[in-house]
Amino acid sequence: MIDPFGRTVSYLRVSVTDRCDFRCVYCMAEDMSFLPKAELLSLEEMERLCATFIRMGVKKLRLTGGEPLVRRNVMSLIEGLGQYLGHGLEELTLTTNGAQLARHAQGLVAAGVRRVNVSLDTLDERRFAAITRWGRLAQVLAGIEAAQAAGLAVKINMVALKGMNDDEFDAMLAWCGQRGFDLCLIETMPMGEVTHREETHLPLAGVRRALARSWTLSPDDYNSGGPARYVTVAETGRRLGFITPLSHNFCESCNRVRLTCTGTLYMCLGQEDAVDLRKPLRAGTGDAGLEAAIRQGIAAKPEGHDFAIGRVAVARHMSVTGG
Repeated sequence: MIDPFGRTVSYLRVSVTDRCDFRCVYCMAEDMSFLPKAELLSLEEMERLCATFIRMGVKKLRLTGGEPLVRRNVMSLIEGLGQYLGHGLEELTLTTNGAQLARHAQGLVAAGVRRVNVSLDTLDERRFAAITRWGRLAQVLAGIEAAQAAGLAVKINMVALKGMNDDEFDAMLAWCGQRGFDLCLIETMPMGEVTHREETHLPLAGVRRALARSWTLSPDDYNSGGPARYVTVAETGRRLGFITPLSHNFCESCNRVRLTCTGTLYMCLGQEDAVDLRKPLRAGTGDAGLEAAIRQGIAAKPEGHDFAIGRVAVARHMSVTGG
């Protein structure tokens, strides 16, 4: 699948639910209204959609949310998708808040998952409670420990928040290094009606300069398939990534599209262009109609997003699209 700008689309991110057991301040409102369950695709429909994308050239699948592990029976989907590894699919992974990892780590490995991204914005218990609103740090740390014990490679995703965790980057980098984790720092993205985003937005160029005063950072051409740009930290031997959608966007090499739990295909995180795949999926016309709708989406993939921190780029919350 090749978009109008010559980029090969080989990476599908699937939001299996818009629900989450946290209410992170930069992601969603505390009193969120979630989609009625009747509007969601069944897990069997999601697997069929994913299988179609794999047949059309997708090599990497990442399950997201909301929080993917709160979807009832989600492991059956993960196990089903694991059957495609080595048969067109090269990697199956997920992004999680870690709260349910202790229950599912062994099952993820058995299904063929080899690495996970865990969102962790602070190592301070009180700050963690303030940022996530509903989360418990001890539960997440236990999940991370269980994931590592099960054999999963863990990368920590940390959203950089001015005035909230901007004094913790050195400590988080050291903590990750001690445990053998890569770390990825992420700028906040202007999605959904979330308060105080302008006050907490922190460009990562300055963060990188500050870290370089304490750590030896060397350019690294490692590519995980996502938007992060990496350096190697000599003191720990681990990688440090930067995702900078506002200060330095990554659109020129975008290889991704996003599928929501309702069957909507978004070609760009920061644009509203979308194609309804639920209708052809349920039309009973076979794979031809579904493949045609996917091709229609790829043909409409925009050159880049339109993020600007001073305004909301798109009204939908991050949890709807799946990050």
